[in-house]
Amino acid sequence: MSAPVDLLGELEARGLLYQSTDRAEFGKHLASGMRSVYGGFDPTADSLTVGNLVPLLLLRRYQLAGHRPFALVGGGTGLIGDPSGKDAERPIRDRASVAHNVARITAIFERILAFDGPNAAVVVDNAEWLTRLSYIEVLRDVGKHFSVNMMIQKDSVRDRLQNREQGISYTEFSYMLLQAYDFLHLYRAHGVTAQVAGSDQWGNTVAGIDLIRRTERAETHAMTVPLVTKADGGKFGKTEAGAVWLSADRTSPYEFYQFWLNASDADAKRFLAVYTLLSLDEIERIAAEHDANPGARGAQRALARAVTEIVHGADGLSRAEAATQALFSGDVRGLPEESVRELFANAPSATLPRARLAAPGAPLVDLLVEGGVVKSKREAREFLEQGAISVNGERAAATSTFAEASLLFGRMLLVRRGKKSWHVLRFE
Repeated sequence: MSAPVDLLGELEARGLLYQSTDRAEFGKHLASGMRSVYGGFDPTADSLTVGNLVPLLLLRRYQLAGHRPFALVGGGTGLIGDPSGKDAERPIRDRASVAHNVARITAIFERILAFDGPNAAVVVDNAEWLTRLSYIEVLRDVGKHFSVNMMIQKDSVRDRLQNREQGISYTEFSYMLLQAYDFLHLYRAHGVTAQVAGSDQWGNTVAGIDLIRRTERAETHAMTVPLVTKADGGKFGKTEAGAVWLSADRTSPYEFYQFWLNASDADAKRFLAVYTLLSLDEIERIAAEHDANPGARGAQRALARAVTEIVHGADGLSRAEAATQALFSGDVRGLPEESVRELFANAPSATLPRARLAAPGAPLVDLLVEGGVVKSKREAREFLEQGAISVNGERAAATSTFAEASLLFGRMLLVRRGKKSWHVLRFE
């Protein structure tokens, strides 16, 4: 697939172009053939968040435009720590934990980028070359090209220098040299000529371009994406439960789907351009339909479907949609056990003795009190008489009893009180 004439123009239209090297020259460079482009990801945790998804999807967009993406995971720089965006020193991580994080993050790359075809993606770990460098080599071949006067003008460095209590270690101060060397190494070893990054990395990115110019007498390019915020100015990418992660064991496909489904109208339409691979024409159509009938939440549904499928695949999307429908209708009997675990991981729960279900079974009124669903038998009867209690997806009566044969997956009862309050009663 040939590269479009103005890839940067499309990125700008999507709100994804914040800073770049010479726009005209960069555009010509991309339009003249397949280019190798890299983006770096810091292994500070064993997963990435939805914030990291923007530059990762940017690599995918370059790949779809005919270029070769290089996803760099910082197994080497992760041993140091980037001061960008931090007002205090990052804790130094041991090699084993960094290596573990690198392996986990690499698995995320493999889900989102394509690793076959003429422009197959490549994953690289900068520990492969940074850990082989001697201190003398770094000072002689890299450090001599950097002005300390320039380095201390970087916001993250200057702010820390002015705060005597926090300060900045020589270790973190040197981070810029290592990231610049990454670009130089990738240029030499793989012909990488462009870098994509978040806006907080512009200083480090420009340092790499300058290092290549000084050592190789070559011109390279870069662009950054803006920090994504919500329309109301609030922080993006967090819920009451914490960060929204790209790994299913940290944020389940259902929770991930719900995060996007709960976006505001203004955010949903904007995020369609930033977080999906839908064409701008398709996004415009979805937005128009949404505006004509906001109550249907068409933009949110299209957003949740598209992003969940990108991150968790068709199977993850199917599970998330099935769980969403089951939770809405209350009919949870058809869900697989894995989906039930994900759905009710944070629901109130109680563990009762399995002997309570001995023949002829336990009265539901008693189980509701013992499981903490209600405060008293009187309250239990009131809810049941109002038809406000369902068990495993079926409305229960005040005279209902439950035996072992009634257990879902042979171990639990899922109790819904009202429309939204769920409780899990486990029997052991």
